[in-house]
Amino acid sequence: QVQLVESGGALVQPGGSLRLSCAASGSIFSSSTVGWYRQTPGKERELVAHITTAYTTGYADFVKGRFTIARDNAKNTVYLEMNSLKPEDTAVYYCNLYHIYSRSNYWGQGTQVTVSS
Repeated sequence: QVQLVESGGALVQPGGSLRLSCAASGSIFSSSTVGWYRQTPGKERELVAHITTAYTTGYADFVKGRFTIARDNAKNTVYLEMNSLKPEDTAVYYCNLYHIYSRSNYWGQGTQVTVSS
C-alpha cells in the first residue's frame, strides 16, 4: 500500500514563497507520474502541476512562471516550489501518484496553504 504524506503548507503573505513536499512510501514512485492538485471549499479539485517518469512537466495556466514541480526518485519525494503567491492560491494542496503500469491512483491527505496579509 502506498502512502503519500504532504508537508510545507503554511500561512504566507502575498508575494511570498512556499515549498511543499510529498513523500511516498513503497517502491513504485519512480514508475509513477506525480502531480499536485488543489481544492477550495465548494469547488472541484484542480490540477496544478505534474511531472512524468521522464521528468516532463506540465502546469496549469494560473501557476505558469510562478510554480515549479520537481521530483527526487532517490527520496521518493515530489516538491512544489511556489513563488509570487497570490490570495487566490489559497487552497488545500494534494499530492497525487499515478502508477503507469498498474494504473493505480493514490492521494495524500492534503496540506493547507493560506495566502493572506
